[in-house]
Amino acid sequence: MQRFGRSSLFVKFMAVPTVFLGNATAIANPLYPSISDSGIQALTLHAEPYDLLGRKIAIGQVEIGRPGKFGFDKRAAWQPQLNLSELFYVDGKAISDENVDDHAAMVASVMVSNDKRQLGVAPAARLFVSAVGSLNDAGQPEECLATQHIARQNSGDVRAINFSFGESLDRDDRPNPVLDGNSLFTQCLDWTARVYDVLHVVAGNQGSGGIPIPTDHFNGITTAYTTQFQGQEFNKIDFANLSDIPEGIGSSLIRAEINDGDRRAISLAAPGSRLNLITTFNKIKRVSGTSFAAPHITATVALLQEYGDRQIKAQATNWSLDSRRHEVMKAVLLNAAEKLEDQGDGKRLGMARTIFTKDNRTWLDSDAATNPEIPLNMQMGTGQLNALRAYRQLAGGQWSPTAPVASIGWNYDEIDHQSYHDYLIQTPLPASSFVAATTAWDRRVELNDLNDNNRFDVNETFQDLGLNNLNLYLLPATSDNLKDAICHSDSRVDSVEHLFCPVPTTGQYKLRVMFADRANERQQNYGIAWWSAGENYNATAETPSQFPRQ
Repeated sequence: MQRFGRSSLFVKFMAVPTVFLGNATAIANPLYPSISDSGIQALTLHAEPYDLLGRKIAIGQVEIGRPGKFGFDKRAAWQPQLNLSELFYVDGKAISDENVDDHAAMVASVMVSNDKRQLGVAPAARLFVSAVGSLNDAGQPEECLATQHIARQNSGDVRAINFSFGESLDRDDRPNPVLDGNSLFTQCLDWTARVYDVLHVVAGNQGSGGIPIPTDHFNGITTAYTTQFQGQEFNKIDFANLSDIPEGIGSSLIRAEINDGDRRAISLAAPGSRLNLITTFNKIKRVSGTSFAAPHITATVALLQEYGDRQIKAQATNWSLDSRRHEVMKAVLLNAAEKLEDQGDGKRLGMARTIFTKDNRTWLDSDAATNPEIPLNMQMGTGQLNALRAYRQLAGGQWSPTAPVASIGWNYDEIDHQSYHDYLIQTPLPASSFVAATTAWDRRVELNDLNDNNRFDVNETFQDLGLNNLNLYLLPATSDNLKDAICHSDSRVDSVEHLFCPVPTTGQYKLRVMFADRANERQQNYGIAWWSAGENYNATAETPSQFPRQ
């Protein structure tokens, strides 16, 4: 993650010490490890029968600087192979040769590079970029303007925006600021997520800290990064991530720069260690950091959205425009994450690897697995991004609680206060097989719109109207007693609930979403995704033909 510095533009582009790990070379790794089978498996989705490259999908990038563009910037005279649609400075047109930056270029390349030396996750997606510029000229209001401006591009149809930079609490105007979600920039992210229906992906804090805002947002995803551990696979949270319980040396720093209270910051992990990325000077630099993990998630949204739009065009059954909702995307990405390697029987839902924390523990060793009030692991959230699994999660289709649902699926719905929705899984689940389920909904933030133009302006502020409380339960199909729940997730402070647990006996089960406590509106929109192992279902034996192109 990149932070604001204290001197000239190009000096402040230097990220925290963990980011740059080697000298530039002219040799790239041809295997694209972070997007291949050792990483998020996006390369599989590029190939037939999936053929997903992010075509016609708009995604965004907001950062201190911006990548260079051939024909516009002198530093891009070598014709970088980036699919850049438009470049901006805050909310106006970019100026040639100004704010061009290596960090922004490398982040963009993770998303939309077509260079054979370093292929992006979604090389055909359309990237809209805004640079907020120098510390002397920009602060949280300008960062909000840039965010809003990118969200409004492509006729207001930008599916995800990447933020690989952060703000210091020292620069927050509030007295005694903490990470409670109420800095102006953080509130701006949650407001724009809801108003423009866009998924914000934020690089998590790391290294020596100093860049925590807006990692405390509610309505998007904050990421940690993984490294390659005991082999070539990305499967362990890197020590540089600042995402741990505040203990021992450095505890005061960690305590100040993680979320206030019990709410966890990290939603999802992604590869981000020792990646070979292309600079604005046409060199390959080996880099590490959450800055380069986050765009893996942002660009994966483009792959999924290309598939979703293909389904809409084909008028596929169990499908609707709801597949575009940011709450659905968040639930799908988090629920499809890898946690524990499957043993070949499909009971761990076909996961290809085990993800380890810094101290070599698994998700099941954490309080997220045992405490229903904690839905997310402190270091990895729900696990590590896997684009292929996310595709399979989305391909399961949309299912309403009004009828039995498939073993894998998702939905977007509205629920009334003090009511519940039951999702009865039609196929019996084998004993000791796991069920994964995730719900995601928005904290409600409103704009104090002084001139009634329905847009944020520099002199305006936001109001936090609080978070409605939804809970999630896994129950036997015939029971309505919450005491019979196999497992449940009922955090009072998070805008996500997540459960991952085995069923005790073979039989039918249901998921219950309950609107327990109201903070604002009487109706609450939510996205849900679930993945279970039906009778005799072997998830590891899935082939592309089971999820055909339509």
